[in-house]
Amino acid sequence: MAIHTFAAIYIGSYEVSLKIFEISARKGIRKIDYIRSRIELGRDAYSRGVIGYELVEALCDTLEQFTGIMKEYQVDGYEAYAAAALRDVSNELFILDQIRIRTGLTVHVLSNSEHRFISYKSVAMRSEFEELIKTGAAVVDVGGGGMQITIFSKGKVITTQHLGLGTMRMREQLAKKSCSLEQYELQIEELVEKELNVFMAMFTEQVKVKNLIIIGDYIMEVAGKVTGKKHANLMETNDFLAFLDGLDKKTVEQISEELNLSNENDSLIIPYMIIFKCMARKMKAEKIWAPGVIVSDGIAYDYAQKHKLCKPVHDFDADVISAAGNLSARYMSYSPHIDALTQMATLIFDTMKKIHGLGKRERLLLQVAAILHDCGKYISLANGPVCSYDIIMESEIIGLTHMEREIVAYTVLYNTYPLPAYEEFENDISHESYLVIAKLSAILRVSNAMDRSHKQKFKNVRAAVKGKELVITIETDDDIALEKALFDAKVSYFENIFSIKPVIKEKRVY
Repeated sequence: MAIHTFAAIYIGSYEVSLKIFEISARKGIRKIDYIRSRIELGRDAYSRGVIGYELVEALCDTLEQFTGIMKEYQVDGYEAYAAAALRDVSNELFILDQIRIRTGLTVHVLSNSEHRFISYKSVAMRSEFEELIKTGAAVVDVGGGGMQITIFSKGKVITTQHLGLGTMRMREQLAKKSCSLEQYELQIEELVEKELNVFMAMFTEQVKVKNLIIIGDYIMEVAGKVTGKKHANLMETNDFLAFLDGLDKKTVEQISEELNLSNENDSLIIPYMIIFKCMARKMKAEKIWAPGVIVSDGIAYDYAQKHKLCKPVHDFDADVISAAGNLSARYMSYSPHIDALTQMATLIFDTMKKIHGLGKRERLLLQVAAILHDCGKYISLANGPVCSYDIIMESEIIGLTHMEREIVAYTVLYNTYPLPAYEEFENDISHESYLVIAKLSAILRVSNAMDRSHKQKFKNVRAAVKGKELVITIETDDDIALEKALFDAKVSYFENIFSIKPVIKEKRVY
């Protein structure tokens, strides 16, 4: 039985960590070591927009030590990720260069979408997760730079939203401007409640959140105190709130002592406790689950998935489709047409596998593009494609990276407009991404033309590649003159991309 040793390095807003795992098909993912170092990069990042050389020096020194530990464990692979603390500063590139030169480590700075999806994976890998989301749940990921809320109903993703309510971000913005601890706490509470009120008015009025799942520092310590058991992590909400209310008049030092924390002066405790309390009150969930995972666990699971070292435990593609479907519904896209278009687009994609050379992931992006292609018409019928592009780019779709979202947005845009030459894109997207956009938009154009009247006139649609033609055979008893005319107008673009001509073969049904 092969055992793979893996190291996950995470550079956060106030902590840099190294977690060593053993991964095997039989035993899954097992933690064997965990090293943490307190480096408050967010102190500079969120107040000055640049990280000073003292913190950069401390970061590089710590990462050098981590590389030594990784050599001792003889790791087979590693991933080093950084999030908002590096993403939001002007000297990001210089810091990454210093890390590479001094330690040999290549650090990838995560977009918010990537960061939250990896963090979400750390929860989804737990066996309890599937049961909890069936009855309605909110996954709340609280970090130093921000907070992500993902809502589930009947086991499916409804939405995921990022709120700029990071614990360190709020501390840097508010602590120095507050006259007292009481005023500081009140300001945080008002800020959090205001953002949560807006979120809940928009996304939870039709959803009953029965279970609140919280990811964040100190939540396991709170769970232990609430339940009276060190490793218990499922709490009644009323018990949870009663414990937090009991901390209201206590100082940071007293709260640290109550939770048995090693750092008695951690000023981040206050914003964490206030966020936990506000979430529990606003969501009105029956139970609160603290899975006890961190981003590093998600990094390990993501690595194991990509290298086929473990079996998937959750259908993340279904999350993407569900989130896209709910986004489409929010902008009142016409559902029967979307269903017909998605089926047609995937049929053509599957039929042309050997010709387009794309894979399973691109098929998913095509499905998302089909689902969202008309969402912009809610804002403007005349400029629907541009509005659709903007909606997609400004919306978070759980499971898609920023670049994948951009591919979907461009595919939707150039479903209608002519695709410019690559030279107009080369500063924004790679050559490979441009080719994917061209291929997906060509398939989407032809598929859309097949249901241009939005009346789903075709039945028993089949497709096959015959020589230099893609023959689409349909059965219909309707007049399809409109579809044929618009289909012919889309043929030349498709033919230029794939060197194959799509043709409709009609069978009349009486």
